Amino acid sequence: MSKDDYQTELERRQLALVRWQMRTRESEQKVLVIFEGRDAAGKDGSIRAVTEHLSVRSTRVIALPKPSDRERTQWFFQRYIRFLPASGETVIFNRSWYNRAGVERVMGFSSPQEQEAFLRDVPTLETMLLESGLKYVKFWLDVSKSEQAKRLKDRRTDPLKALKSSPLDAAAQEKWDDYTKARDEMLTRTSTANAPWICVRSDDKKLARLAIISHLVNALASKTIAREIDDPDPEVLFPFDIAAITDGRLAS
Repeated sequence: MSKDDYQTELERRQLALVRWQMRTRESEQKVLVIFEGRDAAGKDGSIRAVTEHLSVRSTRVIALPKPSDRERTQWFFQRYIRFLPASGETVIFNRSWYNRAGVERVMGFSSPQEQEAFLRDVPTLETMLLESGLKYVKFWLDVSKSEQAKRLKDRRTDPLKALKSSPLDAAAQEKWDDYTKARDEMLTRTSTANAPWICVRSDDKKLARLAIISHLVNALASKTIAREIDDPDPEVLFPFDIAAITDGRLAS
């Protein structure tokens, strides 16, 4: 896709998001969107594309640092719950409570007992959120090992990307198989009928961003708005099912 074609399609979808949010504020809808994925899968850029023209008063992006000593003694979900949206608000988590099933598991930042309790409890929490009237979408951005390596190298060599670098970047490649196992168990155990994981193949960032915004419009906006936007490309974005682990749709 050319740069001009991409920009045209992006702006068309962003306009639909603006129209949706205008109605959301009137209807007092509460929206929570979670972005998860491997390191360098494109979460930051996708979130920027989603929020670029949305209201800064009604939209919050939350990217929490590692927990403090005090937070480590709290109920695990406690530090996230306080950021949930009120009426008319949209909250986006750039990484979320699902850290416990990913980086914490692979890097040993939590115990096996804590990880098991999380996988057991999080579907119940999500059911409670949905029953409260919250609109909830969770994206898993998937990237191939070779593309991840390229993007991580760019972080190390491009001064403008220095703030994206992390001490954990090296582990992303070294522990690729461990992250794959953690991903597979997380998706399998926490993708439910009411709160499915929406998987996005993000090697092509442009196509991924277009698909993500299309899905959000379809999931959240009225039919009048949604029917003006093309459905997401199923080769790029799809609801998780167990076959995706072995049929090549998810990177292994």
